[in-house]
Amino acid sequence: MKMFSAYDAVQFAIRIEENGEAWYREAGSTAVDEEAKQLFLRLAEKEADHRGLFQRMLDNLGNRPLLESYPGEYLAYLRDHIDGRAVFERDGRSGPEAGSDASKVLEFALQRELDSMLYFEALKAFVVDRDLKAVDAIIAEERMHFTELSRIRDRSR
Repeated sequence: MKMFSAYDAVQFAIRIEENGEAWYREAGSTAVDEEAKQLFLRLAEKEADHRGLFQRMLDNLGNRPLLESYPGEYLAYLRDHIDGRAVFERDGRSGPEAGSDASKVLEFALQRELDSMLYFEALKAFVVDRDLKAVDAIIAEERMHFTELSRIRDRSR
């Protein structure tokens, strides 16, 4: 059953980036290793940049009339659907421990990008056909982010 639109998919992408940014900022604030701390903070900035890109994508889609039973229902659903279930867990249970070195941080970040691509690939089965290009654009952005992180990892080896 096709139940999601491009609007939904981009909203999901924005929320995943928000969660990633929050996770990396929190991890950066508790990291002991200075190199890992700086890497966490750079990754948080990259998530913020990505969130901005997806927000511009959403703005270009225009307003979508929301069929809500009560004000805020859609955003509550969005948060429940994404938070703790897709890619980043906001409660901090996942990821490298405080004091992890930069290589572990990078591997974690790379896995989150892969998880994100897989999430959106799976989501395509539930997105109306006319909106699949938007989901493909999200996947392409995540792939570029993965490639960029891979280069950082390879340079640090």
